[in-house]
Amino acid sequence: MGYYLGVDGGGSKTLAIVSDGMGRILGRGRSGCGNHQVGAALADRNIRKAAEDALAEAGIGKEEINFALFGLAGADREADFRILRPMIASMGFAKTDIVCDTVIGMRAGTKQSDGVVLICGSGTNCYGMNSRGDELQVGGFGYAYGDFGGGNELAVEVFRSVIRSWEGREAETALTQLTLEALGYPDVERMFHGTLDECGRPPHTLAKLLFEASPTDAVAREILQRQGTELGKAASAVIRKLGMEEDAFDVVLAGSVLSRGKGDFVVPFVEREVKAAAPRARMRVLELEPAAGALLLAMERDGLIVEAEVYEQLEQSLSVKARDIEWAMD
Repeated sequence: MGYYLGVDGGGSKTLAIVSDGMGRILGRGRSGCGNHQVGAALADRNIRKAAEDALAEAGIGKEEINFALFGLAGADREADFRILRPMIASMGFAKTDIVCDTVIGMRAGTKQSDGVVLICGSGTNCYGMNSRGDELQVGGFGYAYGDFGGGNELAVEVFRSVIRSWEGREAETALTQLTLEALGYPDVERMFHGTLDECGRPPHTLAKLLFEASPTDAVAREILQRQGTELGKAASAVIRKLGMEEDAFDVVLAGSVLSRGKGDFVVPFVEREVKAAAPRARMRVLELEPAAGALLLAMERDGLIVEAEVYEQLEQSLSVKARDIEWAMD
């Protein structure tokens, strides 16, 4: 039996996991940013460090790895892979593959090879694969390219709603007091001028105020409902273009906005859009580290059929809870 390496390289952190073919975790390695779009040299160092630390903890060498699968943020277009292929090849593993981190997120959240994943953390993204192996990504490139939301943009929505309410362009909102407390201003006027003078952007952590205010605040609910609807539209576009309307599959929900939003004013609006496109689709919140998806794909690329025991091992070792997921999740 050989060994497998799965790597989740994101914008804020990189996690590498070594397992055997039964899913038993033998080693872990952690480091910083693994997104080459932030800096190729930085990503190279961090991906290498995480992988080498995982191997060291497992007590095995690179030559003993049957397959290494790298799920990397920023691995979106051919221009990205022209940078990433030589970077990963130079690490010295016999067999490797590189996919976008959305792909490993989907594989970690479902026991099927086909499905759809929606990511809504600091930004948003959507990816799907049908039963024939056809793939499609919709979104992931920001507001100007059709996206809406994610923690960074939701924070701006919170901030501008407070400004609009203060100016009389929008209804009063509980977000006002919550935002003032979060930013340390005594009133909106001083917040308005203070942030303009500092040329500051609202911190992404303001997004979590939406969940605090939404049970009683219509303005907060409207923002979250729009987020859910927009994510549902992205998933529906993937479903239709891949011809998955009649299929039964999981829509994996990943990222802090969706994990913290379970059961409130986001997920029901995602589900409404998805069910209209594919009535047999199931909503499933990601409960494993995305690196588990990299391990599963590594095993499958190596020709293994993943048995139930593998999932059980991964669930015991790599499960995550909603409260453990950061607002800046990639």
